[in-house]
Amino acid sequence: MKNSKYKILVLSDLNKTTSTTIKSSVSLAQMIDADIELFHVKKHIDIVNRDNQLSAIRTLNDEQITTKKKIEALINPISKAYNVTISYSYAFGKIKEEIRNQIALSKPDIIVLGQRDSNPLQLIGDSITRFILKNFKGVIMISSNENALIPNEKMSLGVFNDSNKIFNTEFSKDLILHAKAPLKSFKIINSQKETVKIAGEKDEKIIAYVFEQNADAMDTLSSYLLKNNINLLCVDRDEDKSKNTGEASLREVVSKLNVSLLVSEA
Repeated sequence: MKNSKYKILVLSDLNKTTSTTIKSSVSLAQMIDADIELFHVKKHIDIVNRDNQLSAIRTLNDEQITTKKKIEALINPISKAYNVTISYSYAFGKIKEEIRNQIALSKPDIIVLGQRDSNPLQLIGDSITRFILKNFKGVIMISSNENALIPNEKMSLGVFNDSNKIFNTEFSKDLILHAKAPLKSFKIINSQKETVKIAGEKDEKIIAYVFEQNADAMDTLSSYLLKNNINLLCVDRDEDKSKNTGEASLREVVSKLNVSLLVSEA
């Protein structure tokens, strides 16, 4: 039996965008040679809200059957289409506690979260996203429906504000191998404090886009990312740097850029 190099854990609430999130996870797994596991957790109180113990047990059993069927209906067509095995598990209980337990059990190298479909701004108040960013020290992919990763296809890869931590990982060479050339760099600067570095020979395969730091910079950047069909944007997890330099914080990047993000290790 083949042992993959890495493990991807997809956390999902099984909403309408889950299929896209799973496909993006499959695409990433193909690039870096990873196993995929989907984990779903639901609040126990949302399922069992009855005084009658027998009725509560019956309801819980019915919910387990329904959840299993729903997960299999999502992953089976994708598994068949791309010839990939996707394992899954689910739990009922306290959401953050169950997620923490699953991370400890699964020991993933990468966690994948789906971006909220209704409004990207909701991510800034998304307690699960913040919980994972705070408690999981490995690489995190926040999958968007805009320009999503597609299995068996090369992606357009970008970096934000000279992000380089991702390229220090063991799988970075595999990632770059599956990226279209040229690599694209997007940077927001304060022109009064910074100068734009002129690309040297080693950077000749990089196209740089530089934006002036102002109130609309993130909105402008988001528009450029979509126009350039960026499938994945690499972002460093460096909150301390943003505090000291005035650069966009990770939370601002996550909440305002409607593109899939690959967040570096802590």
